[in-house]
Amino acid sequence: MHRPSELATAFLTSPRLAVRLVRLYAGLAGYGLAIALLLRSGFGASPWDVLGQGIALATGMSFGVATIAISAAVLVLWVPLRERPGWGTLSNAALVGVFADLGLSWVPAASGLALQSLAFAGGLALLAAASALYLGAGLGAGPRDGLMTGLVRRTGWPVWAVRSGIELSVVALGWLLGGTVGVGTAVFAFGIGPLIQVAVRLFRVDLAGPRTTAAPRPERVSGAAAR
Repeated sequence: MHRPSELATAFLTSPRLAVRLVRLYAGLAGYGLAIALLLRSGFGASPWDVLGQGIALATGMSFGVATIAISAAVLVLWVPLRERPGWGTLSNAALVGVFADLGLSWVPAASGLALQSLAFAGGLALLAAASALYLGAGLGAGPRDGLMTGLVRRTGWPVWAVRSGIELSVVALGWLLGGTVGVGTAVFAFGIGPLIQVAVRLFRVDLAGPRTTAAPRPERVSGAAAR
């Protein structure tokens, strides 16, 4: 009989497509719930979620629909960059917003510093774990991550400059549209990359393992990497 640890390792490292698809969709569901926790904490959203909030407020659409619309727009930008989406890319674009809306319907706004801190910390940890699952499936980069890597390849600019330019641009636009910027936005920007690296090691996820389409390389894992 297999021990629980052996079964967990087999699930997290299996190259079988069926298992990788389970990891993909578990990761996307966890990512959506993590976004909801971060938003409900009231400490400020991630840069892309600030933009999603702003668009939702400006248009009257739900946050999840705004997130899907942003993903679609980003994928259009892939065309001149000659990036090629994978199944995971399309699933990400279509489903993260859906799972985020579901999470927002289930998770109440946190009240009081203790509950706000717990919601934010839990959301950050869950997002890192979900990112490791999604990236480890190796079924294609997230729309936003692909935009970054495409711009790096086409412009020759360093990753940090491209990533910083994208993040600052979207958070500024989101803030102008009414999105929430706070201390959590800065904590997310600086903390999510290291947390994802910890989750990758903890879950024994092989980012360079077998895959059916181009997937992010380990060195490209950074803030909001799964998106």
